[in-house]
Amino acid sequence: MKIAQFYDHHQIRLGLIEGESLVPLDFHGDMIDFITNHPEYATTAESIPLEHVHFAPVVSRPSKIIALGLNYMDHVIESKGRVPGTPLIFAKFPNSLIGHGEPIIWDDAVTKKVDFEAELAVVMGQKTVHCHESDAMQMIFGYTCANDVSARDLQFGDKQWVRGKSLDTFCPLGPWIVPGNEIPDPHELAITCRLNGMTMQAGNTNQMIFKLPQLISFLSNHFTLMPGDVILTGTPSGVGAFRDPSIYMKHGDEIIVEIEHIGRLINNCLIMKY
Repeated sequence: MKIAQFYDHHQIRLGLIEGESLVPLDFHGDMIDFITNHPEYATTAESIPLEHVHFAPVVSRPSKIIALGLNYMDHVIESKGRVPGTPLIFAKFPNSLIGHGEPIIWDDAVTKKVDFEAELAVVMGQKTVHCHESDAMQMIFGYTCANDVSARDLQFGDKQWVRGKSLDTFCPLGPWIVPGNEIPDPHELAITCRLNGMTMQAGNTNQMIFKLPQLISFLSNHFTLMPGDVILTGTPSGVGAFRDPSIYMKHGDEIIVEIEHIGRLINNCLIMKY
């Protein structure tokens, strides 16, 4: 099953992906309502070709978006960083969320160094507090693709990450969620990022330093995880900032994050003056 959020006359609805179409659900509510209430549901008679769907982010009102830094060994090496002793976490604000097909927008008076980071995103399915590693995987609702878009000049200038990671539109998420029980091993998924058709990142989630049970246990022992909370689990090597010369996204670029058994998250870049 693949379940998505989409816009229908500016209202969010849910739908199942069937082949090259989206079939809307006869359900009143958004993804968090669906995750929380475990409703009985039926599909409608309607079917929308995917190319005509205006996708919303798969979760549009999470209580928090938690991101993980330096969680792939090859990324630690390319950034000349140190392997963290415990998960290195930061926040992205919910205003940063956009869906598949929506533009990543920035003002070049604010940032001139906008980078990409392909990531596996976890969507939590249950309220999770002080969770043992052995119970962690059953707390997951599902998985999706994420792009941890980063304003590197802000991030490196501030010497902390929240502002540079939380600009509007800087967290594309989607295009849909694959339930956790349909991904046999989330630690064995190919993950790639392509900029204008050129492969920039090509890794595998087996390179994660902190695996999901350890990560969810760690987080839940510090703060409560709620249904619909999003965890971005880190990025492999190949990001633009640490290339020689550096490569940053620019107006008109197409950026694609693809994760095995999940799908492709595609966004274009748009520079606007505010």
